[in-house]
Amino acid sequence: MQRRTPLHIAITSQHMDMIYELLSDEVLNLDTNIRTLDEKCALQFALMPPHTDGPPFDLARLLLQKGARPNPISSDSGDSLLHILAQNRLEDAALFLAEFANLNHVNKAGLTPLHVAASQGLSNLTRALLEKGASPNMQSVVADLKSPLHYAVEANGAEVIKAFIEHVQSGDDTAEKIDFNLKNAFGDSPFSLALSLGYNDLVPLLIKGGADVNARNGQDMTLLHQAILKEDSKTAVFLLNHGADMNALTADQESPLQLAIHCRLPDVVDVLCTRGVSFSAPDNKGDCPLWSALESEQFEIASVLVRHGVDTDCWGPGPEGCLQTLLHRAIDENKETAAQFLIRSGCDLDSPRQPGPQGQGGEEAKDKASPLHLCCQWGLRNVLHTLIDHGANVNAVDCDLKTPLHVAIENQHEEIIGILLCHPGIDLKIRDKSGNTPFAAALQVRNNKAAQNILERLPNAAEQMDQRGRNFLHLAIMRDDLESVLFLLSIHVDVNSRVHDVNQTPPLHLAAGSENEMLIRNLILAGARLNDRDATQKTALHVAAERGTIGAVSALLQNGADFDAVDGDGNNALHIAVREGHIAVVRELLTESELNAEVVNMKGRNPLHELCRCGKDNTAAGILELFLECMPKYPINTTDLQGNTPLLLAYMRGQAQLCRILVKNGACLGAENKEGLTIFNFKLATNQLLHRLLDELPTESPWASSELCQECGTKFTMTMRKHHCRHCGRILCSRCSNNDVPIIKFGINKPVRVCCVCFEVLQVGSGA
Repeated sequence: MQRRTPLHIAITSQHMDMIYELLSDEVLNLDTNIRTLDEKCALQFALMPPHTDGPPFDLARLLLQKGARPNPISSDSGDSLLHILAQNRLEDAALFLAEFANLNHVNKAGLTPLHVAASQGLSNLTRALLEKGASPNMQSVVADLKSPLHYAVEANGAEVIKAFIEHVQSGDDTAEKIDFNLKNAFGDSPFSLALSLGYNDLVPLLIKGGADVNARNGQDMTLLHQAILKEDSKTAVFLLNHGADMNALTADQESPLQLAIHCRLPDVVDVLCTRGVSFSAPDNKGDCPLWSALESEQFEIASVLVRHGVDTDCWGPGPEGCLQTLLHRAIDENKETAAQFLIRSGCDLDSPRQPGPQGQGGEEAKDKASPLHLCCQWGLRNVLHTLIDHGANVNAVDCDLKTPLHVAIENQHEEIIGILLCHPGIDLKIRDKSGNTPFAAALQVRNNKAAQNILERLPNAAEQMDQRGRNFLHLAIMRDDLESVLFLLSIHVDVNSRVHDVNQTPPLHLAAGSENEMLIRNLILAGARLNDRDATQKTALHVAAERGTIGAVSALLQNGADFDAVDGDGNNALHIAVREGHIAVVRELLTESELNAEVVNMKGRNPLHELCRCGKDNTAAGILELFLECMPKYPINTTDLQGNTPLLLAYMRGQAQLCRILVKNGACLGAENKEGLTIFNFKLATNQLLHRLLDELPTESPWASSELCQECGTKFTMTMRKHHCRHCGRILCSRCSNNDVPIIKFGINKPVRVCCVCFEVLQVGSGA
């Protein structure tokens, strides 16, 4: 059973006469709103095929006149008849019914007839509904919250959207204003929905109607932000071409440019740059756009930025607050490809880091290291090569006046050293603050390979001198650096080159003062002249004797050095050795050479005079004994130009041990110098030494000679005869030698003349 009435059957059978008869019979009082089992009323049959008579819908109009309700509601869906007509795309019937129906009735899905019309693409119905006052902003159920415009967009209904636009443009102030930016439950406006569905043709229409291209979603992102984050370049470019704000920031303060770089969208970056986006705005990490691209190795995007004129230096904060360029940063972070890109893009190649605005920065702000210096420090060969290819200054100097080559040598980067040395403009004569050229730096770090390569480029590099006139051979010898000396000898440097100062010291002299015997032996083997003299006429043997370097003395003597050579003061090596107290050198000279040990210098002093005049306290006695051992007949009573004997010189210095040895070996106690001084009248603090020497005298001392009495000073004449003290040998007058005493220790048992001093010593001993 369908529960159809006669009217239903008449309409479905299209018996017009019966329909009119039923409707016109007032006795019947026919109920036109009775509905079938499937809830269809007579009006619905009259408006829907296949039973409708079509426009102008006279039957439907008659039914309405006879009391048919225009808004029958489905109990299941809550749809009104107008909903149903729109759902079935019966636009003409819907247009007819819109004259009578409730236009804002909401079904159970929250949809009005306008929602349905928009979803079905019924532009004429949409237009009519809007004109008749249908609400354009009603939203569907909470789960969707879609406006009619959302449905129009989902249906790609351009004509429907045009109907909305026409309504906006109609200027009806009484009508409800259409909100083109109303958002659904997912935060999408019709505009963003059109973009997400790819219906870009609808975008101009929506903008025309009032859609905000910069509207933000629940995450505070514009459509442009969203398109970029979805990596939808086409949509992002489309939005930019339709007026999207290219400087709008997200909640995290990220610009479209930063997002486009992050999402690797070169096309979007290109459009943004074309439209004049700011290149300098940093991201939330403080990085400029170009660095963001380089750090993530997006060189296509970086090229786009450079093409549009981005600052390739982008000075910004560096270590400890100093200022640095992107090139400094790339080198410091070992990002070689990024550094090479910047160089090829025309960045500053030579500037060092700078102090910050308030002078901030540690060592990096003050070191004045150019990018080339940094490459040489970190060993970035490829970056260095690119810098040089693009004209970087290979002779730039840092705060220590070091060139990149200095730094490369110190850090032992062989490939980089080779590259720099191949540069036609490299200056190998530049000195750092320590006065070191690159060649010197190579020697200091024992990089002989680098030194050899420098010599191939600059053959006289090894002969360069420092501010004190010393070349590398001199310096290596002074440092006892045998390895460097051997290297320099291997490249045939001049082994006889002198220090360019007042002393004119040859290398052999410098080596003679070293404890490293191998230095001097290798110099000799390399052809060093053994008897070269410095400005003071000293030979290397003199220097070795002065320094006490026994190995050098042996090497020189064994190789034929002139052992009798004297310096400008007439001193030979033995003079100097005894003066400095080097007993081992004295022994070597006396035993391994035929040196003349009696030669006197310009002051008439032989080596023994020098020993007694200024010998070292701890070795003088040993040297004297060595003298007498090697030369038993050495003339120990020879005087110098002042008439001083070795004994007198030793006595005047209070050298008791020397005096005893000399006296024991026959020194003349009474010898006086040209000033008349003897050991008897020279005043020491006490007479103890004199008395002890007299007490220990083993044999009669050689007799002294003088024209005056050595005690009272009386001049000898024909009547004033000379007498000698038979104990000390002094020459005295009769009054000063009037004491007679036997000298038992000499084997003299009968009394003989002695002076008063000797008499006292012989009587009471040295303790008197």
